[in-house]
Amino acid sequence: MKIIICGAGQVGSGIAERLSAEGNDVSIIDASEALCERANEVLDVRAVHGNAAHPDVLERAGAADADMLVAVTLHDEVNMVACQVAHTLFNVHTRIARVRAQAYLDKKYGQLFSRDAMAIDHIISPEIEVGTTVLRRLELPGAFETATFADQEVMAVGIFCGADCPVLNTPLSQLSELFPDLPAVVVALVRDSNLIVPRNEDQILEGDDAYLVLPTSQVARTLQIFGHEERQARRIVIAGGGNIGLYIAKSLEKLQPNARVKVIEQSRDRAVEIAEQLDRVVVLHGSALSEDMLREAEIGSSDTLVAVTNDEQANLLAAALSKQLGCGASLALINSANYGGMIRSLGIDAQINPRSITVSRVLQHVRRGRIRGVHSIHNGAGEIIEAEVLETAAILEKPLGGTKLTEGVRFGAVVRNGKVLRPTGETELEIKDRVVMFVQNDFVREVEQMFRVRPDYF
Repeated sequence: MKIIICGAGQVGSGIAERLSAEGNDVSIIDASEALCERANEVLDVRAVHGNAAHPDVLERAGAADADMLVAVTLHDEVNMVACQVAHTLFNVHTRIARVRAQAYLDKKYGQLFSRDAMAIDHIISPEIEVGTTVLRRLELPGAFETATFADQEVMAVGIFCGADCPVLNTPLSQLSELFPDLPAVVVALVRDSNLIVPRNEDQILEGDDAYLVLPTSQVARTLQIFGHEERQARRIVIAGGGNIGLYIAKSLEKLQPNARVKVIEQSRDRAVEIAEQLDRVVVLHGSALSEDMLREAEIGSSDTLVAVTNDEQANLLAAALSKQLGCGASLALINSANYGGMIRSLGIDAQINPRSITVSRVLQHVRRGRIRGVHSIHNGAGEIIEAEVLETAAILEKPLGGTKLTEGVRFGAVVRNGKVLRPTGETELEIKDRVVMFVQNDFVREVEQMFRVRPDYF
């Protein structure tokens, strides 16, 4: 595919790096000469300097024969106009825009992004995506990572397996024997920083991160089986009152009316502004890096601190300090993959990576075949993918164990007629099945081919 990325910041460069590594023809546009030079030096892309909303700049980037445009600059208006220009002047088939301002996303203005209006096919809102991820983790504190599939009927969860995990050193094949009514599949393991596809004879070892795919209704029970019985957070401190922090606070007021929530915001003006928008949440003006401020927020008796300021280093320090002061758990928003190895050594329970979340959303629309959902894990080393089986799929009515993909793929769930099934090597897929699987990077293209759609299908 020929893809144009508008914006060479952390998100744009992350998308460009991933897509170019998969053999796509990628151009990237940015108004910063420095970012363009960096993209040319470190990425296998063609960087174009200029305003991504200007027709001449898009033309220089190759819009005339582009298949997709992904607009993720820092400015909503540039992203929206770039999509409109790409549609009107260059007939670019698929247009994706990152839109951050919540005013644009109000449902009553939904017609703004119709094909006859702004001509944007898909809207990505990092604040909402990150906020939703945080809310899921607050609901399931035993999981360090979560993603939903198949209309939220299936969930993928990442679980840290410490010394007290009851299923250590147990072959995966025996897990189904010990818990025959539990349709959960361990689809991937991270061991010594390496992402591997486990087989039935493999065992979970102490220190592993295990990724499981299972019915959403069975997540709480599965966490208990893996030794995680942490209670749902009810006393929550949010460090950072920006768009993400405000979204989380508003959602908690609506979804958990009995929760005790406090927000720490460094800007006095912003603290006053968000306090007027919240009913039961307490807003404190100060720094989340101040021990006195954290004590004023009663961090020692809180279940969770959620650090979502615009400074990832401040998020790391605030999360680590809160744990030292007695907070039950901490989540930190971190964009850079460089800090990933420090998380547990600092006592931080989980990280939220907006860049990874946004890349996953974009990949969902880039993937060929009938791909309905994508969740990138372990810095892009693999993906959990949801695919729909159509009558043209090469994988139709063939035992899963006999596919050529078994080396780099592990099937986690099959949703058929509203029921979640645990797949085995003998399982044969049927038309309209939804399949959730883990795929190593080297096998993504093959999976796309297995679920491909012929042009004459429609």
